[in-house]
Amino acid sequence: MAKLTAKQRANLEPKDFGLPEKARTEDARKETGNYPMPDRGHAISAKRLSKLEKERGNLTKDELDRINRKADKILKDD
Repeated sequence: MAKLTAKQRANLEPKDFGLPEKARTEDARKETGNYPMPDRGHAISAKRLSKLEKERGNLTKDELDRINRKADKILKDD
């Protein structure tokens, strides 16, 4: 998995995030909690991190499910 710089992350489209509604603006895309998934490595990471955040109470079941569905689709396409 290649590391995303803040500039690269800001230049991603909202559709490339696990929670696109939290990534609508360039500034919002730089923040944590919206799970960028431009490639396979980031999709795996998003699944792992979102599970941890759900356990910590920072994500709802619906948000976790949406992130997992999107990550699974990316992983299936590879």
